[in-house]
Amino acid sequence: MVETVRVDLPGRAYDVVIGPDLLAQADVYVGPILHRPKVTVITDDHVGALHLESLKAGLARSGITMQSLSLPPGEATKNWSQLEHCVDWLLTQQVERSDVVIAFGGGVIGDLVGFAAAILRRGVRFVQIPTSLLAQVDSSVGGKTGINATQGKNLIGAFHQPSLVLADTAVLGTLTARDFLAGYGEVVKYGMLGDADFFEWLEKNAPAMAAGDMDARIKAVRRSVEMKAEIVVRDETEQGDRALLNLGHTFCHALETATGYSDRLLHGEGVAIGCALAFELSSRLGLCAQETPSRVRAHLRTMGMKTDIADIAGDLPDAEGLLALMSQDKKVVDGQLRFILARGIGQAFVTSDVPRDVVLGVLQDALKDR
Repeated sequence: MVETVRVDLPGRAYDVVIGPDLLAQADVYVGPILHRPKVTVITDDHVGALHLESLKAGLARSGITMQSLSLPPGEATKNWSQLEHCVDWLLTQQVERSDVVIAFGGGVIGDLVGFAAAILRRGVRFVQIPTSLLAQVDSSVGGKTGINATQGKNLIGAFHQPSLVLADTAVLGTLTARDFLAGYGEVVKYGMLGDADFFEWLEKNAPAMAAGDMDARIKAVRRSVEMKAEIVVRDETEQGDRALLNLGHTFCHALETATGYSDRLLHGEGVAIGCALAFELSSRLGLCAQETPSRVRAHLRTMGMKTDIADIAGDLPDAEGLLALMSQDKKVVDGQLRFILARGIGQAFVTSDVPRDVVLGVLQDALKDR
């Protein structure tokens, strides 16, 4: 079963193709957008060892040749030096503006390689082939690319839409349980921010999805991509509605910065904790029922996920320190930190009207449990 979601941006529309065993058919999807039968692929060492030969074979069916570069895995790879390495390598490969660069990996590779494509020759086309659940449902769609700075996450980048996204759900079977659940943090976010029925479906079906149910995986990826595509088409460069996609991310990015973008906290784990904190903050502000944060945490715990700051190992800044890190977030406008809060499951909204002392109280209470 193969599903296709259209991201219908005027003049830059593209398809997100979702289904199993797409790597073996890569030529069918990539071939029609090539001006010449060659591609350059950038991946990471882990994904490359598992899947690069499958992609190469899928492209070779139609005589498409590929050259590849493999980078170290992990969030720390999203930096200036690796960006320079990518651009230098692509120039060495004599990539032209009409060529296609393939980002083959998780969100780190997609963000980094997409940014390299955005600045190479003032913009080269690229294809996302996301191999993690997180990348398939979130970072591969919508055109956000970039790298991290010492001051915070994703502070350097550009909007550069892909020409195609191939989400092969079969490769999810090679993820560790922790990586799969980290990706699930982004899936469940969509239900929390805008689709209560989807959240309820996940409460019933997500355990089977995590256990390997392919139909459930395809449905979850498709619905997530549909929701993201709808929002991106309305607000490509995050002037309004697109900020809803950052539910949980204001807390998450501060926690990621505090943990040094290390494996102490994976991005999707930070999103899950951040969503729980966002609903806690919403409840304390009287925006949603007191039971709602409990329902969010109960589902995350059922899935075996991190739900609280107390679940993060090692030292962390105090509440004031975390709040200072949050102030570096890209969602700061005129010095005011914008939050994505909720009036209930599926009812998120963006606001700057959040008293600092209430946010500080939520963080202080969360840190007390450590």
